[in-house]
Amino acid sequence: MTTATSAQSAPSTASERMSTGIPGLDDILGGGLTPQRVYLVEGTPGTGKTTLGLQFLLDGLKRGESGLYITLSETADELKAVAATHGWTLDGLAIHELASDGDLDLDSQQSVFHPSEVELNETTRNVMNEVDRLKPVRVVFDSMSEMRLLAQNPLRYRRQILALKQFFASRACTVLLLDDKSSSTSDQHLHSIAHGVISLEQIAKEFGKERRRVNIVKMRGIRFRGGFHDYALDTGGILMYPRLVASEHMRDFTPSISPTGADSFDALLGGGLVRGTNTLMVGPSGIGKTTLSVRCLLAALERGEKASFYLFDEGLGTFFARNKSLGMDLRPYADSGQLRIIHIDPAELSPGEFAQMLRDAVELHGVRFLVIDSLNAYLQAMPGEQYLTLQMHELLSYLNQQGVTTVLVLGQHGLIGEVRTDVDLSYLSDTTVLLRFFEANGRLRRALTVIKSRTATHALTIHELQLSGEGVRIGAPLEGFEGVLTGLPTYRGVTPMMTTNVDVTS
Repeated sequence: MTTATSAQSAPSTASERMSTGIPGLDDILGGGLTPQRVYLVEGTPGTGKTTLGLQFLLDGLKRGESGLYITLSETADELKAVAATHGWTLDGLAIHELASDGDLDLDSQQSVFHPSEVELNETTRNVMNEVDRLKPVRVVFDSMSEMRLLAQNPLRYRRQILALKQFFASRACTVLLLDDKSSSTSDQHLHSIAHGVISLEQIAKEFGKERRRVNIVKMRGIRFRGGFHDYALDTGGILMYPRLVASEHMRDFTPSISPTGADSFDALLGGGLVRGTNTLMVGPSGIGKTTLSVRCLLAALERGEKASFYLFDEGLGTFFARNKSLGMDLRPYADSGQLRIIHIDPAELSPGEFAQMLRDAVELHGVRFLVIDSLNAYLQAMPGEQYLTLQMHELLSYLNQQGVTTVLVLGQHGLIGEVRTDVDLSYLSDTTVLLRFFEANGRLRRALTVIKSRTATHALTIHELQLSGEGVRIGAPLEGFEGVLTGLPTYRGVTPMMTTNVDVTS
């Protein structure tokens, strides 16, 4: 085993923290764990407790801190197999199996005392002897459910846990106790004794990937980020996504107006899109929301800005081909890396993971223009409408504070007449662009208007919108019509319709 400095030789101070080996969890805990304390990690089978314990110990080895994995429920071979699936090696890590072959020898079992009375004392003694022999800095004890079964009595169980806690404290060990929550009720004994409690959950969905989340139930002496945080268990270990709190990410930037690439659209917006704001494109399917968003995106790329496009609804091949037919070829920018197009399956995505993707794009890749198409599909990854609203509030506040120009696409149900929306996010947007179909002279046409802008004096007129090989075209105000936004207008003037070219829908 790799020789490491004993914990006794380096007493911790109140300001020191010990990394868990999972950056996201360290962030949630405000820097990590307080050393030389006993913590409880609880969760049903499959939540990743063993993986978390191994990451904790392997991180210690990298820092020159010896580690000990004490197991009652898994063999050393099983632990090594788990590590191998993540590409890890357990060389240098001490593994102690308490359930040895001798424990299974029926001839060795005595019958004077109840077996649990002897086995519990022997188990505790073996743990103490192994710790005294190896002097580890970090210890993982897997699992407390076996100890609970051996104790059979809540009083004896609590006394044994207290004895172990006092022993580990005297040896200056930082300990993770793993518990699979096999008891019918929450184990309040462990909760009250442990210095901190980390609860892991796995939620099975009726369709798509299961969702995992972590909650810090308690953590004495430190401030931590409360609530639920999504995490993923995959090859390479656990990745945790701390819940986004926009107020923690303030940044100075200079607001500036940028053109959209369509002069007539800029005139409607009051000059263009403002840096550090978000624009919501609302309308029924096929009206041109994505095309109008791509027009704004292309203008940003031509200015040299880095951009990301999060595509939920459409295939990449169709997306590239359709935009090229409209005179907006994005592939060169994607090939150069200036534009990152991420195709997302909402059935495989957790909200926390998506928020982290956006943070990485802004903070690691320098993205300054961002499109989410569409919020309808993103809603499917959320547990409920109220959570989408809260999540989007934090996301948009964060992006605005980072000086990112954001375009959101929100589809509506219905084509002509009454239309409805899955969720109303218009109050969160800085600018809202409304698109509608209407009928005139026996043809289906499109109308566009800017109904809200917090940053500029925008036009209040309604205009015809046309999409063709020439790109985006916006006509004169439809002053001769009434009821355009209802889809059933009446004609009361001499406003000419735009010349019809070959139309490509979006």
